[in-house]
Amino acid sequence: MIGCLPKQLNINNIERAIRSDFRVALLIFQAYNDLELSDQEKGIVMLDCIYEDFDSIPFEDYHEAQEKALWFLDGGGEPDENTNHQQAKKVMDWEQDEQLIFSAVNKVAGYETRSVEYLHWWTFLGYFNEIGEGLFSTVINIRQKKNKGKKLEKYEQEFYRENKKLIDIKVKLTPEEQAEKEYFEKLLG
Repeated sequence: MIGCLPKQLNINNIERAIRSDFRVALLIFQAYNDLELSDQEKGIVMLDCIYEDFDSIPFEDYHEAQEKALWFLDGGGEPDENTNHQQAKKVMDWEQDEQLIFSAVNKVAGYETRSVEYLHWWTFLGYFNEIGEGLFSTVINIRQKKNKGKKLEKYEQEFYRENKKLIDIKVKLTPEEQAEKEYFEKLLG
């Protein structure tokens, strides 16, 4: 129905209550960025976070439950058949950009979104999608240009030099990669 914010998803003809607050979606994104979790573990985290009755979902319904959860997290849109599914370079990191994102979302919303007890994910996503000019959009635009190898304007070059830590997305290493890095750093002095 037009204008409704879903609070349940139909899995195998059973309406299942979901946790629809924006914080749950952000928690799932955080899990998906966790290098210590396998893809299967990330999927289980998503299902457990989204579905209030995850323990009662039969294993054979996990695939459909996962598809519906992804549909919900995507804002209810249909998958874009023309999208290139190769791993694109990241232009945003929900954790690293948290303060920039919330400042921009709060500006659109007109209030501190983190202070409300409940805010539906799709409402938060709507605010997010309406972010206009500001620090967050400047950072994203520079990241996009750099990822595509496009030349930055003079003012962008200056902004980048002055805000490199803010703009460069930090590379996350697995514990094994971090140990290897530290080992080689000790060897090289």
